[in-house]
Formats: sequence, C-alpha cells, structure tokens
Amino acid sequence: MSAASFKKLLSDTVIYGLSSIVGRFLNYLLVPLYTYKIAAASGGYGQITNIYAYTALLLVLLTFGMETTFFYFANRYKERWREVFATSSMAVGSVSLLFLLLTGGFIGPISQTLGYADHPEYLLMMACVVALDAWQAIFFARLRFEGRAWKFAALKLAFICGNIVLNLFVFLLAPSLAVAYPQWMGWYRPDWQVGYVFAINLVCTATVTLGFLPEMRDLRHGMQRDLLRPMLRYTWPLLLLGLAGILNQVADKICFRFLVPGPDGDVQLGIYGACVKIAMIMAIITQAFRYAYEPFVFGNSGSRDSKESQALVMKYYVIFTLAAFLAVVCYIDIFRYLISPGYWDGLRAVPIVMMAEIFMGVYFNLSFWYKLSGQTYWGAILSAAGCAVLLAVNVIFVPRFGYMACAWGGLAGYGVCMVLSYWIGQRRNAVPYPWRTLLGYFLWAVALYALSRCLAPLPMGWRLAGGTVLLLLYAAVVAYAERSLLRQVLQKLRKSHRPTSVSQ
Repeated sequence: MSAASFKKLLSDTVIYGLSSIVGRFLNYLLVPLYTYKIAAASGGYGQITNIYAYTALLLVLLTFGMETTFFYFANRYKERWREVFATSSMAVGSVSLLFLLLTGGFIGPISQTLGYADHPEYLLMMACVVALDAWQAIFFARLRFEGRAWKFAALKLAFICGNIVLNLFVFLLAPSLAVAYPQWMGWYRPDWQVGYVFAINLVCTATVTLGFLPEMRDLRHGMQRDLLRPMLRYTWPLLLLGLAGILNQVADKICFRFLVPGPDGDVQLGIYGACVKIAMIMAIITQAFRYAYEPFVFGNSGSRDSKESQALVMKYYVIFTLAAFLAVVCYIDIFRYLISPGYWDGLRAVPIVMMAEIFMGVYFNLSFWYKLSGQTYWGAILSAAGCAVLLAVNVIFVPRFGYMACAWGGLAGYGVCMVLSYWIGQRRNAVPYPWRTLLGYFLWAVALYALSRCLAPLPMGWRLAGGTVLLLLYAAVVAYAERSLLRQVLQKLRKSHRPTSVSQ
C-alpha cells in the first residue's frame, strides 16, 4: 500500500468516523434519556427496539444492494458515473414510493398482524422514514464515491444533532411546558412517548433530504435502460446477501415478540435492546471503516499490491476492534450508566454481542473475494447459512433462556459466516491473511477479558484500575509483536510529510 493510499484511507476513516463514532456517541445521550423516561416494566423500549429492527430489514429490501452496485458500475463506466447515479437513485426511489403507497393502503391489516393495532401510526411514520432513508442511501454513496467525506459527515451529524435536540425538548422540557402553558402545548401527550421517538425521526430524516438538492440536478439524466439491466443482474444477489446479513442483526429482535409473546416479551426485549446499544460501539467502528474501505478497495482492485493491502488492513481492523472490545468490558462500570438501573440485568450480554460484531467486521473484510469478481451470489449463500444458525439458536433457546440466547445466536451466526467465507475465499481468490497472528490476538483479548471477570468481587475503583492495567498489557503485546510494521508505517508517514526540494 503506497503512502498516499494509506493516508487517503486513514483520513477518510477519520472523517467518516466523525459522523459515525462521534455522532453515534452523541446519539447515546438518547439511550439514558429513553431508559430513564420509559420504564423497563412498561415494555415501551421493547416496542422501539422491535420497530427499528423492522426498519433495518426494510431498508435493505428497498435499497436492494444498489449502494455497492453504484460503486461497481461508477468505477466501471467512469465517464458515465452521473448516469449510473441517476439510474440507481431513480430505481431505489421508485421502489420506495411503491412501498410507501402499499403500506399506507394496508396499514390496518399490517398493524394488526405485527401487534400494533392500537398504534398503527407508529408503523406508518417509520414506513415514511425507511422510504426516505433508502433514497438517501444512494446520495450518500455518491458522496463517498466523489470523496466528499466532509459533506457526508455534516449531513449525518445534522440528523443526529437535530434528533437529540428535539428528543431533549420533548422528553425533558415539554412536560413542564405543558403544565405552565397548556394553551400552547395542547399537542403534547404524556402517554405517547414511543410515538414521539418515531415522529422526531421522521422530521429529521425529511430535513436531511433537503441537503441533497444540489445532487438532485443530476436526476435529469433519467433512468438509463442499458445501465439498469446489467445493474439489476449484478445487484439481485446483493439483495439476497443484504437480507441474509441484516437478518443476522435483527432477526432476534423481530422474532422475539413471537417467541415470548405478551408484555413480558416487550420487557425482555427492551432490556436487551438497551444493553445492546452499549455493544453497538463495535458496529459503529465497523460502519465507519466500511464507508472508507469499500470505495478504496473497488478503486484499487487492479493494483499489484491489492491483496497485500487487504491483508494489512484486516490486521489493523482486528487489532483496533479488539482494543475497543477490551475498553468497553474493562470499563463496563462506567458504560452501564448510559442506561437506567432497571435495564442493568442485560449487561451480561454486552461482551457476547461485541464479539459477534467483530466477527461481522471480519466477515465484511473477507467478502471482497466475491464482490470484486462479480460472484455476489456467494455472499447470499454464506449469509443465509449464518442466518439459519442464528434463527435455529433463537427458536430453540429463546423460550427457555430469553434474550441471552439472542446474544449467543448472533455470535454463532457471524462465526459461521466468517469461517465459511475464509475457507471458500482462499480457494477461489487467496489473500495472504496472517491468520495465526490474528488468532493469537483474539486469544490474548479473550484471556484478558477472563481476567477482568476475576476482578468482579473487588470495589469499583480497583476494578477500573485493574481494567486499565489489562488494556495496557494488550497494547504492550501488540506494539511488541507489530514493532516492524509500526516502523514501516512511521517511515511512510515521515516520507509523505518530507518537503520536496525545488531547484532555483
């Protein structure tokens, strides 16, 4: 990997991380807000978790792999990339509009089937949100293709900041204002807290759409039939891949209310969903990495050191995410205050879910062997296998063990995807991944986590101090093992900053 390529990947990851990591961290303010204002026993947060799981699944259906398809065809037909963009966005927009019309027309039966007969407006609002999100996905993909990371980050942060401000107003200020100024606050309903969560999301999502007005000018190119047909052939396996992949993330939250029906199901799902928010720091890191790495790999697929670069980046990813895993589990006494004490029982699921997210990130890194070769159907097959394992674990064990079975099911599902992808990929397009080294880092991190559990009987101050020592031990071992690699990186960075002489 050249110094310029390395700097580009690093800088883009930092900027995308600004919108994902920093933005989601700000969004974590909503987790204590919801859990402290919506009691665990009410099951309200379980309904929020359940509906957002449906929206994640629907978002994959409505985008049907067009983000990756856009990157593939925009790089293949670089002189026509604006037409590729117009075709992609209009295809996704048409499907999203049809979905919205069908949902509005059949909202009664849909809400009855999903258990929201008393609140069909929840589903209707989120249908609008997911339709807009699907259309926006192509616009955000265009920003990544053009390397406009700052606008990408600005729009993402605008949504998150607006969401936070409106939630703080509704949940903290509105109750007092409703008492003091009832004539102005007649719209406020204390019993409609879950509804306000979805309504605020809709307002913020619609507002962000306005930020793409300049890019909408390119829609004048229209939908190009000569592009649409090969794009659809390329993307349908990605749809199956996306469906299987997202089911690995949300199937447990969707089926939980069917496996544990009634109020108890909503209560358990709320506890699990709140604690999973802490574990989602790993998903945030993976998403920020993906935003930068996906266009990087597609853009450099023809270079001679492409495979070596993939192996090197895999090592960086594993090292960094294992450090994040240890940081959370070692300082769980601090992170737990992100949620109300009524939800703390679910904290035991956090390490399992975080490790499952690392497995998912490794699987994403391994997925380029079939994406670059156009054999995207392999992704659907592999993810379907993992999804089958996850569903089997949930169906068999959730009725007996509750939400802990969801955590273990996710770990098993992603583990199957990861192992199968590596085994098949190395036989079709081998990449020199340093698996012995990576396995050593995994074992070292798990051993340190086990040591952190031994600190549980100690006072909180000693637990935090011990966790800090464990983190330093991890960093020391990694730094020693990667000393030659660190020297090379530092040398590349120094060369890139060295001023060039100009002849007089």
